[in-house]
Amino acid sequence: MKNLAILFLLLIVVSCGKDKGNLTVNAHIKGLKKGTVYLQKTEDSLILTLDSLKINGNETFELHGQVDSPEIFYLTLNKHDKSFERLPFFAEPGIVTINSTLKNFIIDAQVSGSRNQALLDEYLTVNSKINNSRLDLIKAKFDATRANDTIKIDSINKADASLIKRKYLYTVNYAINHRDAEVAPYLALTEIYNANIKWLDTINKSLTPEIKASKYGEKLDAYIQEIKR
Repeated sequence: MKNLAILFLLLIVVSCGKDKGNLTVNAHIKGLKKGTVYLQKTEDSLILTLDSLKINGNETFELHGQVDSPEIFYLTLNKHDKSFERLPFFAEPGIVTINSTLKNFIIDAQVSGSRNQALLDEYLTVNSKINNSRLDLIKAKFDATRANDTIKIDSINKADASLIKRKYLYTVNYAINHRDAEVAPYLALTEIYNANIKWLDTINKSLTPEIKASKYGEKLDAYIQEIKR
């Protein structure tokens, strides 16, 4: 565990400066007494630390960073036992509030103050139901395989294919309906990157000019052009 902690720290590129940036993260982690918290993002496969703070008995703290275009940041917790947990959230200029617990840092997290995060949470609520249905099918297929029930296996495969298509269509429609938010190209890149190119292209063409020029908007366009080549 000690070696993993050292490796993690070696991967961090620390960003220093007097300017606190346009993002303030107000956080409260119930039960946190000792440890270190980091505000981080990824850049060219590296972990970039925008701010950090050592915690000594205060469950409430504040971190700062610069958001050029709304994107996924991480509130990373280095516990007193040197274990790490990373909570992803959609960062936007302004004040983002994060409330969680030390015991269930990821599961109990509640994020407010970010429009894109609210939209992402809404999407994930429906998507999780689809994923849970697919997990039920996996279990059913396992049982059918053990029983050598080929008819049931075929039925399960068709049901799973239908769920996958449902997820893709839901994601495409959700992205189009929120074409004026950075979450739209983000979902295309992370949830249905392996979908038919026509669906990705449909999302890309629907984006507003501002979102097309955002970090994820440019990445989606570049990804599509790469596939077409």
